[in-house]
Amino acid sequence: MSRFLKDFKRFFNYMVFSSKAELKSEVADSFLSWLWWILDPLLYMFVYWFVAVAVFGSNLQYFAAFVFSGYNAWTFFSKTVKASVKLVSAKKMIVTKVYVPKYMFVFEKIGVYGFKMIISNILVIITMAMYHVPLSWKIFWIFPITLVLVVLTFGVSTIIMHFGVFVEDLLNVVTVVLQLGFYVSGIFFSIAPIGDKVAGRLQPPYDDLLLKLNPLALIITDFRRVMLYDAAPHWVMLLIWFFVGLVLSFVGVATVYKFENSYVKVI
Repeated sequence: MSRFLKDFKRFFNYMVFSSKAELKSEVADSFLSWLWWILDPLLYMFVYWFVAVAVFGSNLQYFAAFVFSGYNAWTFFSKTVKASVKLVSAKKMIVTKVYVPKYMFVFEKIGVYGFKMIISNILVIITMAMYHVPLSWKIFWIFPITLVLVVLTFGVSTIIMHFGVFVEDLLNVVTVVLQLGFYVSGIFFSIAPIGDKVAGRLQPPYDDLLLKLNPLALIITDFRRVMLYDAAPHWVMLLIWFFVGLVLSFVGVATVYKFENSYVKVI
């Protein structure tokens, strides 16, 4: 733990600089530049609205904000995890020349996609205002919920990054698993009831099972509870998954420290 904290402090500026550089490079040759950080989630939102409302006739309350809040959390997690699979090989020029703790590459991706999630969540709040959603002080619970999401994402991504160095086909497996996770995390439907405010929810016993076994389903549900429905999150289950994320992070960081010298030989 002391080595992790020491290295994190030492390479923090590198992480910030790399995250900023990646964000700038994404829009460097784009005519609309940074506006794509706003347009991209809005265009996805329009597509999901068209499919769910115009095609399938969904009657979910606050539909745009409902889907948007879930999509933001899922996108942050899935894109970070997927990018982590080939992260070491993608950083080959750095890995072979200077020493950087390899988990800092994961923090870099968390910085990139975390920035985009912040912008998207601002758009959610704007959408809530359009729906005249009554705001409550419970909306501030999004910060501890986000902390759980970040810790869990870091833990999973670090472990995935390690195995991605040695398992060539891991990206294919991760892509399929994430695709399944997208459909069982409640992006387009409500997993748990919140009084009588949400229509189209998943029926028991599947709702309780998903909330217990799928941390993203839990996190997405709790984002919606505190932002849209003036309800408290599932504190006990969030705490459990927070500690799971800490354990995964500890295992991931320890594994990286143990094997990172061998990464150069493989990539």
